[in-house]
Amino acid sequence: MKTFGHRLASPWRRSTAAALAGALPVLAFPAPSLWWFAYVALVPWILLIRSAPTGKRAAYDGWCGGFGFMLAMHHWLLPSLHVFTFVIAALLGALWAPWGLLVRRCLAGAPSWGRIAAALVVLPSGWLAVELVRSWQGLGGPWGVLGASQWQVEPALRLASVGGVWLLSFLVVTVNVAVAVLAAVRASRVPAVAALAATAVAASAAWVWSPRPDTGRQARIAVVQPGVVKGGDLRFAREEQLTRELAGRDVDLIVWGESSVGFDLGDRPDLARRIAALSRETGADILVNVDARRSDRPGIYKSSVLVGPGGPTGDRYDKMRLVPFGEYIPARSLLGWATSVGKAAGEDRRKGSGQVVMDVGHGLRIGPMVCFETAFPDMTRHLTEDGADILVGQSATSTFQQSWAPGQHATLAALRAAETGRPMVHATLTGVSAVYDASGRRIGPWLGTDASTTRVYEVPLAGGVTPYVRYGDWVLHGVLLVLAGWAVAEGLRVVRLRRPAPAPPVPPVRTVRESPARPGR
Repeated sequence: MKTFGHRLASPWRRSTAAALAGALPVLAFPAPSLWWFAYVALVPWILLIRSAPTGKRAAYDGWCGGFGFMLAMHHWLLPSLHVFTFVIAALLGALWAPWGLLVRRCLAGAPSWGRIAAALVVLPSGWLAVELVRSWQGLGGPWGVLGASQWQVEPALRLASVGGVWLLSFLVVTVNVAVAVLAAVRASRVPAVAALAATAVAASAAWVWSPRPDTGRQARIAVVQPGVVKGGDLRFAREEQLTRELAGRDVDLIVWGESSVGFDLGDRPDLARRIAALSRETGADILVNVDARRSDRPGIYKSSVLVGPGGPTGDRYDKMRLVPFGEYIPARSLLGWATSVGKAAGEDRRKGSGQVVMDVGHGLRIGPMVCFETAFPDMTRHLTEDGADILVGQSATSTFQQSWAPGQHATLAALRAAETGRPMVHATLTGVSAVYDASGRRIGPWLGTDASTTRVYEVPLAGGVTPYVRYGDWVLHGVLLVLAGWAVAEGLRVVRLRRPAPAPPVPPVRTVRESPARPGR
């Protein structure tokens, strides 16, 4: 009987099937949000790679599937980057070529129980290695990490507090490998069922024994979302109008979205005075975001600036991790042509030098981040270690207003809150804005992309330290050790195969003199 992969005789047909199979996991993310689908979404891709006739073909299947995954995950970039979106997807998709080789090595043919058991650890480790490499800021950051699809599943959020989003990715891939084995290698069902049982036990153990955040007092945080308003002056006026509505509502902090102020406050003291007046009216400091050329140093910065009743307090955070092509062009001398085919950055933004924790009064300390920095688990972990009570992300996705991007971005805050045991506020210009408690559960309704309003959230503050904050990226360290051990074992296996077999022993030649005595003599 022909297998799934053998029916795709044409290389082009097979490559197309791999790309489509690789795109399937995107359905687990917003907007579809079929979180349960993540646990089987990789199965067609795994089965296709398993059937590859050669290692080279398996690497191609991995590459094509990675291309499909990256293109589907970032399809909303097409209106901005056009053809360059395909180039980026192809380059990043190549990271899955080695993973394709791993899949074939572990699962091709009729794998033994030992190979199946190895696959249940090595293949998730290989997947996480890919996620680790592509999470580098220069390659676009950890957008679309597979574990992030579980942002609304409470047991998964509890697991995130133990090992971060990386632990969720590992377990999701493990389940996919086990299901693929159950579907294709019926003689090896025992290790596959054991893996599924172990995953269930791990989730249950995290549910029961992982520490809960120690909640105490509450903070009243207001989010101002002006909506789609064309023109910096008109947007500022709308933000000013909405903020005045918060007077008398006893809020502790007011948060505006990314690029909410289009002028440096040093160059526009009139704007600084207007924001300070709003702070006096509302009785709360206001965290704005300035996207402008600075007056005190060269270059354009995106900066979170805290303004109090007397004007800017001096607390300022300059964005450290910039969006490739959106805020700067990597190797501009080589890739600068991207500005001619899309909306790539005409001038590179400047990077900040370090993270900042701000004191906003009332004994409340916040850790600000800007835009896609909320995708980086290490940034929120460091802010928590530095004493932040609330994590704050300021974002703007107006360029991608009608796509899946605003919803995907808003869900990242749920993972960051669960990982750190600190509530997180995700405030945007045009939606989706959201707030999550220290366990990653949503507080109140989202402010969608059609909303131009303000909302006050009662945010429970939490203390304590989660295992993820305490021990960091131990899951990533573990998978790298697994892959190193696998590489050593494979190297020894190759050496054994190449070593010539010892010659069979040759019985000694008997001479006439050595012949045994005849009977009777």
